[in-house]
Amino acid sequence: MLHLSGQDSRSLARKAGIPVEDARRITGAVIGRRRGLRDARNVRREVLDRVAALASPGELRRLEAVDAKDGFRKYLFALPDGARVEAVRIPLHGTHHVVCLSSQAGCGLACAFCATGRLGLTRSLKSWEIVEQLLHVRADSTLPVTGVVFMGQGEPFLNYDEVIAAAYTLCDPAAARIDARRISISTAGVVPMIRRYTAEGHKFRLCVSLNAAIPWKRAALMPIEHGFPLDELVDAIRAHAAKAGRVTVEYVMMAGVNTGPEDAAAIGRLLRGIPVRLNPIAVNDASGRFRPPTEAEWNVFRDQLGAALPGQPIVRRYSGGQDELAACGMLASRSKEQR
Repeated sequence: MLHLSGQDSRSLARKAGIPVEDARRITGAVIGRRRGLRDARNVRREVLDRVAALASPGELRRLEAVDAKDGFRKYLFALPDGARVEAVRIPLHGTHHVVCLSSQAGCGLACAFCATGRLGLTRSLKSWEIVEQLLHVRADSTLPVTGVVFMGQGEPFLNYDEVIAAAYTLCDPAAARIDARRISISTAGVVPMIRRYTAEGHKFRLCVSLNAAIPWKRAALMPIEHGFPLDELVDAIRAHAAKAGRVTVEYVMMAGVNTGPEDAAAIGRLLRGIPVRLNPIAVNDASGRFRPPTEAEWNVFRDQLGAALPGQPIVRRYSGGQDELAACGMLASRSKEQR
């Protein structure tokens, strides 16, 4: 099976040296309609031959799909070299789906609360391998897929070029047809790539995983703090917000670890004056090392956050699929029999 290396139609036209109209027809056939390259209509053979020379062989194989009790559906895929990744279909309001995609097989950041981080990094994905996850999930869905989040396995900004290429293919009207404003790319804080992303002016939503606003505490949870400390990260967030608008800041809540009054106060000092949307989310840790806050603990922490960040939206994000290890931080590329 041939893939267009995750190229959107404009990029394909530039790379192959062909008219944009031909590139749209080819992209529409191969990605939009899931047909073969030769099924592109009204495209000359010499153009098809030129594109075929650039296409990548390989296949993303679906090994398993399991349904959680709350409607989340987790997919396990095998890449051409045997590496494994997962994607998750997220139900919203009973009317549509959002798909959580992986950008790497495993992850090298070793965040203490994340099952994927405990795997280590196998390799980064090619853009077509990212796009194929979405196409597989959409073909399996009875409801429309209207959004994508790069929040699965891996650190997207350590696979920057392939992730950006995939995102443009996903929003290409001739390809996957996802609104660019409904594509979110999450990073644990790779500061140089945040600055590059801001400079390049991409329209996808930027999300930054913070998880602690006290440097020593963040370093204990997220080793990336040693390379890109909080002050540099906040400067990059501030610069992006100034150019592109509100930044989503994700915060994984771990009771007794990062949900105390000192943590809320530190978040306020760090982010005050920057237009952010704070997304607290309860930790999911099958190992039992970290515990999510109780409802009472959450209510106290929420009030403390509101006082620390007056006027800023604080929206708790639900993370479903825990019973099938499909929730945030639980993706570990294991089949049901291996769990």
